[in-house]
This record gives sequence, structure tokens and C-alpha cells, in this order.
Amino acid sequence: MKKITHAVIPVAGFGTRMLPLSKSVPKELLPLGNRPAIHYVVEEAIAAGIKHIVLVGHAQKSAIENYFDINAELDTQLRHKGKDELADSLNWLPDDVTVSMIRQGKALGLGHAVLAAKPIVGEHDFAVLLPDVVLDPFTTDLSSDNLAFMIDAFNNDSHSQILVNEVADEDVQKYGIAKLVDTSHVDEISGSVNASFGVAGFVEKPSLAEAPSKLAVVGRYVFSNKIFDYLANTKASVGGEIQLTDAIDALISEYGVNVTTMRGDSYDAGDMRSYMQAFIYFAQRQLAKDE
Repeated sequence: MKKITHAVIPVAGFGTRMLPLSKSVPKELLPLGNRPAIHYVVEEAIAAGIKHIVLVGHAQKSAIENYFDINAELDTQLRHKGKDELADSLNWLPDDVTVSMIRQGKALGLGHAVLAAKPIVGEHDFAVLLPDVVLDPFTTDLSSDNLAFMIDAFNNDSHSQILVNEVADEDVQKYGIAKLVDTSHVDEISGSVNASFGVAGFVEKPSLAEAPSKLAVVGRYVFSNKIFDYLANTKASVGGEIQLTDAIDALISEYGVNVTTMRGDSYDAGDMRSYMQAFIYFAQRQLAKDE
């Protein structure tokens, strides 16, 4: 059985929804409580068994790569002052985990960003985590829930997995919505359990009346390496971008794809209102833990 050890995190976007905060600081480094948002995303990947993180970035966002590197001068100064515990907390990546960065080059969409990771991912199957989406780490077990569950499900039946969550009626038009192979599975959705089942396709931002379900794509994927072939052959569409959803549709038609219902809650850390709510929530949880 092949084990998924690679994860791709696209971080090349400018974060226009987060201006002016993101003008000089990458949106992925904006804090949620006492850590930057991307810290939680990488922790989630590592807890699920990922050993190689591939950041797909931009020339102006090297600060993200620097965050995961060791600042030797700072480390030396902290240890010289007897602050070994603080120094250790900054170098938190496990020894068997590698973080690499590759540049997207051109802003040609999410599909293009994922394809840009191929020189590092190679022939491996892999996960994709969108850094705007931060899953609640306080109410779920990152070693077994959501991404970890998706990886196990992929290992069991080789079907690529896409995380979805039921949204309110008024929010359906904001997301890509899943069209299920068997609608009877809707009854299994409660927000408290992971379940994996077949998907026939996705409808992008439909009206409530036209939506095939209320299951919205969350921003976590586990892909067969075959997705690279479809991405390489996908022509630019909306906005001149290579759409990941187009490649997913091709993958569905030939090999089948499953959706996994999300357990717990998620936050959009790339939207100002949701980000502020998330910051308050994460800060409160961390302050309560320190009391």
C-alpha cells in the first residue's frame, strides 16, 4: 500500500480580501491567537502523517518559507540568555519533516499552482491544503479526523477525496457544491463524523434552487498522482486560469472521486470578517489553556 507523505499548500496569492493587513505581511502569516494561520495548517498535515510539505509560492512571499526555517542567530541569542524552552518552541518541526518552496511563476489559478508542485511531488499521491481554511484543532483529533481520515479512505479504495461541509441556505451560492452519486448519504451528515462516499461532480456557486446539495468544498483534498496529467491537459477557462475543478471533473469521469464530510468547524482566514472571528476564538482558547 502506497502511503501519502506529500502535501501541497498554495501560498502565492496576494490576499486582496485581507488588505491592508496583507500589503506587506503575507496573509498566511497573519496571527490566529499566538501563531500564524499557516502554522495550524502545517501542524494539521504533520498530524495526518505528512512528511514533505511543498509550499507553492511567489517571489514576494519568502517570509513564509523563512518562518519554517531555523533562524540560527536568534536561536543562539535565546540560548545564550538561558531561554532554551523558547528557542525549542520556535524550532517545532519534527526532524523527519521537510518544508520546500517552489514558485508558481505566473498567476494562472489554483490548478496551475497544484501542477507547479509536480517537480517536487514527483510520482507520489498527495494532499492539498488551502491555507485560507483553518480547521478547528481544539475540538477534533488531527491524527484521525478530517485530513487523516481522508488519507486512510484513499489508502483503502484509491479514490481521491475532497472534504465538504454542509452550509446554511444563504451561503450555498458562495461555494462549489457537491452533486452526490447517492443522495441518501445526506442523512449521515451531522458535522460530528467523517464519512466518505461517491460524488458525481460539483456545481460552482449555484443558487439555492439549483444546488444539488448543501455540501460545500472546504479546502482539503487527497489526490491520486493522476490529477497532474489532467491538470497538464486542462485549458485555461474562467479568468484565464487553470481550474482545479476542471481536472477533478475529468478524474471523476475516469476513476471516480469521493467526498468526505468534515468533522468539527473551519474558519476562512482569508476573509476579514471570518478571520477576526477566528482570531478571537483561537486567542480565547489559548488564554483559557494558560490560566
